[in-house]
This record gives sequence, C-alpha cells and structure tokens, in this order.
Amino acid sequence: MRTKSPVTIGVLGTHSTGKSIFLARLGRALCRNNFQIVTVADLGERAKRIGLPTLFNHTYVSTLWFITRGISNELEASLHADVVLVDRAVPDALGYYRAALAYCEEQPDAIAVMTLESMMRSHSEQYDLLLRTTLDPDLPLGRNKSRDPDLDFRALANQHVLQVLLDLDHSHEKLHSDGHEAVLDRALAFANSRLTGAGCVS
Repeated sequence: MRTKSPVTIGVLGTHSTGKSIFLARLGRALCRNNFQIVTVADLGERAKRIGLPTLFNHTYVSTLWFITRGISNELEASLHADVVLVDRAVPDALGYYRAALAYCEEQPDAIAVMTLESMMRSHSEQYDLLLRTTLDPDLPLGRNKSRDPDLDFRALANQHVLQVLLDLDHSHEKLHSDGHEAVLDRALAFANSRLTGAGCVS
C-alpha cells in the first residue's frame, strides 16, 4: 500500500548531462524493490509545442509556467506514488532564467524575480533528495532528441542552476557523468530506508 508521504527525488542541471537516463535507471531499480513510482517528466518539449520561449530565450512568463506547471505535476504525482522522481526539479527553471538573462546581458525585474524565488523556496521543502548533474565539457551533446548547440549557454545554465541551489541553501548531491553507479546505490538506500510498498506505476 502507498505511504501517505512519498519520497520525492529531483534531478536538475544543465542540458545533456544525463538526468533522464539516470532517472530511468533509478525508476527501474525502485520498481524491482516493489515501490510505486511516478516520474514527472521534463517540461521542455511541451513548452516548445505550445510556443513558450526556452533556453536562452527564457522569460519571466515562461519561467513562471515551468515553475507552476512543475509544482502542479509533482503534487498530482504525489497522490499516486511511494516515490516521485522529478526530471528537472523546480529550482532548475529559475537557474535557466538567470542564465538566459546573463546570456542576453539583461537585468531582471526585481519584483518578478522575488515572486519566482518565493514559489521556488516554498515548494523546494518538498524534495527529500536533490541530485545535480555536473557539466563535463568534453562530453558531446546527446543525440536522442533535439539539442541546443550553444555550449556557452549550456555552461551558463550549469553555473546558474548551481547558484540557485546555493542561494536556496538546500542540500544536494553532485551527479557526475562517471559516478552514476555510486549515486544510484545511495538513492536506492535512501528510498529503502524510508519506504515499504508494492507495485509500480508507469
């Protein structure tokens, strides 16, 4: 039977650094341990389909959409899972917005940013474990989906996502490109120490 308070594990970091691959592996491992799993997918492709600006074109409006839609999806997932896996936890959106502003050499509206930060801070208390991928500039962009080829923006996103976490003062663990096995083991041990359950939700 599903526990009343699911464990929420979020992964965030700049694009093409292994977030989705890691979460898929973690989800399969948790299912083998008979936990109910719901994965909250990355919203990037959906944002593009409905015409929202993304990446270095990120705006206050698109960031607000990512944060509010992400929160909504995570809350819905928590009703049906022992473990909620989040591909791009909410602080990721603010990091990308800050990176877009830096890339375009623009200054943010202070009140708008305070609004975004307030929502992010309040919701981030729900994450039991945050994992941040690290950028290895020697690794090429993945080819499994359309990727932004601008390596300068990719590096800016990496920098600003980290800074958001530091500003938030939320503990997190680094997920290096060559360290998935060790982090996978620790994430499984963390979930196992918190939960018992049966069955999987795809």
